[in-house]
Amino acid sequence: MNPKSNEEEHYYTKQPKSQSRLGLVSAYLRGHYFQFQTSSSVFSRERIDLGTRLLIEAMFLPETGQILDLGCGYGPIGIVAAALNPGLHVFMVDINKRAVWLAKENKNRIGVNNVEILHGDLYKPVENMKFDVILCNPPVSVGMKIVSQIVSEAPGHLRESGLFQIVIRSRVGGRQLIAIMEKTFGNVEIIARKSGYRVLLSKKS
Repeated sequence: MNPKSNEEEHYYTKQPKSQSRLGLVSAYLRGHYFQFQTSSSVFSRERIDLGTRLLIEAMFLPETGQILDLGCGYGPIGIVAAALNPGLHVFMVDINKRAVWLAKENKNRIGVNNVEILHGDLYKPVENMKFDVILCNPPVSVGMKIVSQIVSEAPGHLRESGLFQIVIRSRVGGRQLIAIMEKTFGNVEIIARKSGYRVLLSKKS
């Protein structure tokens, strides 16, 4: 891939080469007001996308423990989780270096200290860690192979009774993802649905 300087790369890109065009998005999430800095070549830079919003509103969070926001983008899911439950230790990972930089900026902007943001592909930055909850709005546009990998490797990163929660468009891989989660975990539940999206939950048993 060799984009021109004025073009945007896909957000699932390690090192965006396009010129960064910064912006701000604001939203009320779980009853609280948040403002995030965004940029070109990151996912949903102009607004909190519907899938992310639904996952945030529906996600189950423990009072304490370790959370992983996989594919965090500029950070809304993990940062909201950290702001809601200060007793959590939230790890956030993204392959996109620009997204990681933005997530760190937003962590400081919003003032959450219980967050650690790491650069890397999928679970590699946390390969030796286990979590109580894994949250993910997956990069469906790069293909279901990556989404399937996210699900299949999740149990190895969850503690016993840990929860894997993921959002998907019903008509874009929804049925396939349900089948993958059922096969991987032996259980899957739809915990929210709205505007063509579903939030799916599986429990490590």
